[in-house]
Amino acid sequence: MDKNTIIGFVLIGLVLIGFTWLNRPSQEQIETQRRYQDSVAMVQREMQQAAVLEQANKEAVISDVPLDELSDTVRQVKLQNNFGAFASAATGTEEIITLENNNVEIKINSKGGYVCYARVKDYVTYEKEPLILFEGDDSKFNITFVTTTNRVVNTSDLYFSPVKNTSQNSVTMRLNVGDDGVVDFVYTLNPDDYMLNFTIKTSGLNGVLAHSTNALDIQWSQKMRIQEKGRKLENQYTGLYYKYLADDVEHFGEAKDEDKQISNRLKWIGYKNKYFTSALIADASFAGTVLSAKQNATDANYLKEFSTATAVAFNITKDESIGFRYFFGPNKYRLLRSYDKGVDADNQLDLDNLVPMGYKWVRPINKFFILPIFDFLGKFMSNYGLIILLLTLAVKLVLFPLTYKSYMSQAKMRVLRPQVEALKLKYPKKEQAMELQQATMALYSSAGASPLSGCLPMLLQMPILIALYWLFPTAIELRQQGFLWAEDLSTYDAIISWDFNIPLISTFLGNHISLFCLLMTIVNVIYTKVNMNMSNTGQQQMPGMNMMMYIMPFMFFFMFNQNSAGLSYYFLVSTLITIGQTMIFRFGINEDKLLAKLEANKKKPKKKSGFMQRLEEAQRVQQEQARKQQKEREKKQHSSKR
Repeated sequence: MDKNTIIGFVLIGLVLIGFTWLNRPSQEQIETQRRYQDSVAMVQREMQQAAVLEQANKEAVISDVPLDELSDTVRQVKLQNNFGAFASAATGTEEIITLENNNVEIKINSKGGYVCYARVKDYVTYEKEPLILFEGDDSKFNITFVTTTNRVVNTSDLYFSPVKNTSQNSVTMRLNVGDDGVVDFVYTLNPDDYMLNFTIKTSGLNGVLAHSTNALDIQWSQKMRIQEKGRKLENQYTGLYYKYLADDVEHFGEAKDEDKQISNRLKWIGYKNKYFTSALIADASFAGTVLSAKQNATDANYLKEFSTATAVAFNITKDESIGFRYFFGPNKYRLLRSYDKGVDADNQLDLDNLVPMGYKWVRPINKFFILPIFDFLGKFMSNYGLIILLLTLAVKLVLFPLTYKSYMSQAKMRVLRPQVEALKLKYPKKEQAMELQQATMALYSSAGASPLSGCLPMLLQMPILIALYWLFPTAIELRQQGFLWAEDLSTYDAIISWDFNIPLISTFLGNHISLFCLLMTIVNVIYTKVNMNMSNTGQQQMPGMNMMMYIMPFMFFFMFNQNSAGLSYYFLVSTLITIGQTMIFRFGINEDKLLAKLEANKKKPKKKSGFMQRLEEAQRVQQEQARKQQKEREKKQHSSKR
């Protein structure tokens, strides 16, 4: 290469360098170009994301495709679409956390963060299996959230992260929401208690949940397991209970499918078996509640299913803490009553209403008389057959004055029977029935005898008998307590059983015969015979009355055959004692002296009571009306003959 060529290349290079330097872009032009390139790249990325999102949406709408079969990108898109800020909790692994004390064992599932298992210790089923109130799908609990994008999210679909608390029997199930939101379910089980404290704590949800959110919607359901022998009796006492805030306890669902919508606020809701209950108690109250009870007559393992849809007040503008308590335990009156000790009347839980003790007018008899005797005797002996015997003696002792008065009334009327028979001869005609009745009442009045004195004491005994009828089949003290041939005084003691269905018989009697009930029926028939013979006063009785007296024991046989053996045993012992008392009265009272006393009473001046005066006036009016009717009939007969 010659010299001129080299100089030419150098000059060309200098020209190019100079041109490039003179035409370089300014700083503003460089920044503008960078922004342009960034915009192009962003558009390209958005186009790619839109394509992926469109494909993901197409795949995500296929509901029957499991998440683990979708690609990671599609899975994340689907979770984001369905759960929004809760998407990170939509996948996970189930973990079971156990809380336990001397009374109950509780298990909490990280999926849903709810109580999935409850076992009551120290009790077993009639098949001697652990007494589990519910397990797995038997019970469901859910809280519904509505997000700002109108997504409906259920906690039952989300995975909580267990956070062990400092207390050994406490755990926090944590749900992280978005960047800063947190939902905690805090469970604490106190020592030697059937109560499980449950607190919902939230923070950072103001930008996550819909701005109109002012309550948390709660859904809770449970299938009621068969725990006892005798499905019919257990089903009869299995119901859905609820307490109005500072008001009464109500219940339903024992006999049929029912749904109730309750506008008033509730304090607690309880799913009650015959002897055990699962209850959810609000520190504040529940509102807008819908309760449902469904019968399950065909399932061999379950009686019914109860469900609740309700709400509790909630403020998303601040960190919130909402308190509840679960009760998983026995329907034992003294235990349930202890939760109201030292609590003012308006704030009492009244959980003792879970123990059926009869109507309001007989409930006090069980509360203040029968149960205290049960508890007192239970401190000294464990044989409830003997306790029932002593209880029967105590009841008979209390009723003894009434029983004696009733017998004395019958004895007075019995010794006056010859005089009543003489009055029948004096007034033999049917149209003289009113005169006969008036003369008989006058005889009783002058002698100091009153038919009502025999009936009234028996009527006064009825509240005690009704109270016992309610208490014995539901008293957990009798549960699985054996006596003589009965393995369990809380249910029937079958000596004969059959598997086939007998129309009507199986419906009302069941597929068995209970021995205590059979003995009670036989003894009642004997007592009816003895009592009718001893109480025959010579007065004319209503047609069929004697037959009705014999029918009653057989009616009780059908009523009690599927009921508590302890109840039949009580009535058996009670009737035997009554027969013994009657025989003692019969042979211990000198009827000749009694008759002499009544004859002496006739000679004494008598002042008629207001009741007797009104009774005689009513009889006089009735007699006058009967005479008029008789005259009219005679006139009509005379006219027809003409």
